Amino acid sequence: MLKILITGASTGIGAATALEMAENNEIFVHYNASRDEAELVAAGIRAKGGTPHLVQANLMDAAGCNSLYAQLAEVTDSLDVLVNNAGGLIERHTVKDMTWDLMERIFALNTFSTMLMTRLCVPLLEKGSNATVINMTSIAMRFGAPSATLYAASKSAIDSYTRGAARELAPQIRVNAIAPGVILTPFHERYSTAERLEAMRSNTPLGEHGESDHIASAVRFLIENTFITGETIDINGGMFMR
Repeated sequence: MLKILITGASTGIGAATALEMAENNEIFVHYNASRDEAELVAAGIRAKGGTPHLVQANLMDAAGCNSLYAQLAEVTDSLDVLVNNAGGLIERHTVKDMTWDLMERIFALNTFSTMLMTRLCVPLLEKGSNATVINMTSIAMRFGAPSATLYAASKSAIDSYTRGAARELAPQIRVNAIAPGVILTPFHERYSTAERLEAMRSNTPLGEHGESDHIASAVRFLIENTFITGETIDINGGMFMR
């Protein structure tokens, strides 16, 4: 049985990952405001033979990260997998109208929370089995992202952080990342128009957008393959190729 913490697990990629990894595992489902959705994920985990725990925290500041860790530590003294999935655009912006407050908020949610949750969970991960950390970056970091430049920069920082953490924490803990392309989740329902989505689809060689399950299966791959660390896997239908 694996003990897995997934941040931002009430909807989208986080929820799909929780269900992908549910069978015979103990899943810590983190959410901030989406309690009802988190309860549905927990029910799905039980139906698949897993054991869910709901943990609530706002990861926009250190207090929230510490609260999440405290809830985790009350239930378990070890952790096998940390999936740093929580994140968001917050709002679209241009370079000309960026404010210091917006910079802090976007980096706090996407970058600082990932870094701090990793640091807090290291003692638990050191007691885990084949421990691994999986961070979510974004295709936005590959091209730059007009109207989401801060978001792209915050995700790019996680890409670099992943490699540094992988070197520091080896061999006890592996650290990898996934850079999703356009995945049809509530993120795009909130921030992308139908016209924007169609333009991105038309620039995707496979001719379609991804689903949350495409990312969840990649999380499983990184958990199970114990000879990968410091890697960022791009999953985007060919929109970005190396």
